[in-house]
Amino acid sequence: MITITDLSARVAGRLLLDHASVTLPAGTKAGLVGRNGAGKSTLFRVITGDLAAESGSVSIPKNARIGQVAQEAPGTEDSLISIVLAADKERTALLTEAEVATDPNRIAEIQMRLVDIDAHSAEARAASILAGLGFDAEAQLRPASSFSGGWRMRVALASVLFAEPDLLLLDEPTNYLDLEGTLWLEDYVRRYPYTVIIISHDRDLLNNAVNSIVHLDQKKLTFYRGGYDSFERQKAEADELQMKAKAKNEAARKHLQSFIDRFKAKASKAKQAQSRVKALERMGTVAAVIEDHVQPIQFPRPEKQPASPIIALSKGAVGYEPGKPILKNISLRIDNDDRIALLGSNGNGKSTFAKLISGRLQPEAGEMKLAPSLSIGFFAQHQLDDLIANETPVDHVRRLMPQAGEAQVRARVAQMGLATEKMATAAKDLSGGEKARLLMGLATFHAPNLLILDEPTNHLDIDSRRALIEALNDYDGAVILISHDRHLIEATVDRLWLVNEGTVKPFEGDLDEYRDVIIATGRKKDDKTQGYAEEPANKAEQRKANAEKRASLAPLKKKINEIESLTAKLEKLIQALDAELADPMLYEKAPAKAAAKAKERGEAAAKLSAAEEEWLMLSSEYEEAMAG
Repeated sequence: MITITDLSARVAGRLLLDHASVTLPAGTKAGLVGRNGAGKSTLFRVITGDLAAESGSVSIPKNARIGQVAQEAPGTEDSLISIVLAADKERTALLTEAEVATDPNRIAEIQMRLVDIDAHSAEARAASILAGLGFDAEAQLRPASSFSGGWRMRVALASVLFAEPDLLLLDEPTNYLDLEGTLWLEDYVRRYPYTVIIISHDRDLLNNAVNSIVHLDQKKLTFYRGGYDSFERQKAEADELQMKAKAKNEAARKHLQSFIDRFKAKASKAKQAQSRVKALERMGTVAAVIEDHVQPIQFPRPEKQPASPIIALSKGAVGYEPGKPILKNISLRIDNDDRIALLGSNGNGKSTFAKLISGRLQPEAGEMKLAPSLSIGFFAQHQLDDLIANETPVDHVRRLMPQAGEAQVRARVAQMGLATEKMATAAKDLSGGEKARLLMGLATFHAPNLLILDEPTNHLDIDSRRALIEALNDYDGAVILISHDRHLIEATVDRLWLVNEGTVKPFEGDLDEYRDVIIATGRKKDDKTQGYAEEPANKAEQRKANAEKRASLAPLKKKINEIESLTAKLEKLIQALDAELADPMLYEKAPAKAAAKAKERGEAAAKLSAAEEEWLMLSSEYEEAMAG
């Protein structure tokens, strides 16, 4: 169990956590959510001991191992597999000692401990993790120095996953993964046997891999049971209840204050007025619900859309060196209303295809026809480095509007979703999300007919991603999207193209089917690597096996459902009690009843906490059994 009590922490003089408290039962898979800059990474630093808290405490079981992805990606000449294996420090130390140990008793102890920690299957486990993150058998033997920074970060992630810490802390792990790696990680985290806290803005990851949400807001931590969709519903209900309670509180305070103002100067009413003053002090105030409004994103609409197809490819080929095409035999067409997502692991050529379509690469073979006057906007994460560090967003836009007045330039910057106070901020001082908004605005400045977005969400929080979805759905042109964010893909595209095996072809299924393919492929690799039995050969056998598994787990599932029903009743009871206790007249007219209600509320809250802890434990047990 992890217990955070009255925790306060500052960074550069700024208070980010203010007497925040939360408890996570052992085995919890929790998503830590909150606006960018709210203090999520700061909380991780306090948990790991890298940052001293101003006050309060973090309680973690003694000898519990904490693991997080290293800040610097490995860049040595060691092979990937050896780097990952070295992450298990106990295994490495034991193997080193085993080579020099001479005492028979110590040798026996070493070998027994190696068996206990399953050291002899370590290479197979490390290989399966690397494979899940996109490294084939050949790549696993290459030195880390031969890979780019993004791929090295995958090795760092593989290392911490292989070490299997008791508390796994993951800070935006999907930022350097493709969709395939994200789907694999989602499945891995869901089956992970220990406690996980993951900072992520990936809605599907937060719905499918975790069983609870910890919300960092207004410097406080609040625990919610369930995934992100459930959290949003619970948060909305709580906000609505709080707003109603605040309205009642304000009305009652206004009524009492009116009495005080009218009668405090009259001797005959002085005693009553004084009692009302005390009642007003006892009543206190209900905090307002503070809503952070996210600036919308707007893409300018093309004045005129060319006739379809806007791009037609026939037996096309493209690459970076003559005679060495990355992709070939591409025969596809893009219409003026197409919304297409490119699937396929990183390294298969998605970005290469995007560069071909955008004109940044020319076809080596075949034919590519573009509609007359076709305008293309292109956004890629690496272009963030192309922003001029000391220039403001207004400076960047003014260069594209040399004849426009200051008000017009600022209006255009506002359309990009940048707040007024950020318009005069140097690009180097903007957050990653603000840079992304500026770059998307510059890429679409001239109202393109076709918009190509290559991983646009890496620096956007969940609300900004929602703004991007709305902008894309309002946009009139065609869209080609490369993203690891499944929710973004499902909400904005209607066609899937798979970039694989040296070509690009339509994928006829949906993302659920694609996910099943990825997960099934990964698990088959796991099974073969670790010597597990093969999966049933046909669907009928698979359905039968699944039915038998569900039947054996039915009592456990029933218990989970009973607890869910109980927690729902307790939550409703607490809401009703909160509404009653928010009435200031209750304390005046029936103080004994108010005390009884407060006691009942405390007992209900304690029961709810116990029920939630049991639910988390049983749910983890059920999920592991279903996944096993």
